Amino acid sequence: MTEQEILASYAYRYEGSWSRIAEAVATHEEAGSYDIRERYITILDDQYPEQLRQLRFPPWVLFYRGNIHLLNEPMITIVGSRELSDYGAELTVKTCEELKKRFVLVSGLARGADSFVHKTALENGNSIGVIGSGLGTRYPYENSALYGVMMRRDLIITEYPYHTGVKKEHFPWRNRILAALGEALIVTEAKYRSGTMLTVNEALALSKEIYTFPHPFESEYGSGCNRLIADGANIIYTGAQLKEIRPKLHIG
Repeated sequence: MTEQEILASYAYRYEGSWSRIAEAVATHEEAGSYDIRERYITILDDQYPEQLRQLRFPPWVLFYRGNIHLLNEPMITIVGSRELSDYGAELTVKTCEELKKRFVLVSGLARGADSFVHKTALENGNSIGVIGSGLGTRYPYENSALYGVMMRRDLIITEYPYHTGVKKEHFPWRNRILAALGEALIVTEAKYRSGTMLTVNEALALSKEIYTFPHPFESEYGSGCNRLIADGANIIYTGAQLKEIRPKLHIG
């Protein structure tokens, strides 16, 4: 059994728990035999994204379906609220329409902004979905068809093995991967207290550029974006600024 296969077996045994896999690695725990149903790369592989190695807790294993070579392309992460206003939806689509020309779009395959990101990329673009469950679970169910299409033409990745279901604690944890993969992070719409802001914190810890849009005075839906601007995030207020966001990294 290779070292990569051992890591994958640990991931299956401990349902992707980073700390328990780390303990198994440290103690050279005996590997088990599991019916691993999906493809994967590990932190030991050359194909493993260099951006993820910069994390304090880089994923041990990435299980995937789709085109793994998209990880070699310039990527940008676009996130926002699960409950978008009409204004937020319009911003998300316009942002993706422009940036999919130059980047692979990265988002979380949740409802709301994430769905708009991935659906917009389906036409003349590509996207990567980072999920907080195993590939055998399609959550939310309303995105089931989107999962199917992306598994064929784009890429879905997760550190959780196939059978792992939805757990609340997985989603904040997966945000570190969302933040790390993109050259920058764009927030189209977010409330002041939302899961989106957790992704922002992860991106700030990695010294990533943060971009966001101004929202109307006292807007509840955009209160997080306005606070980010007050705190020094890059403000986008014209389409020309979107055109100026270009790849910086040369991967692969």
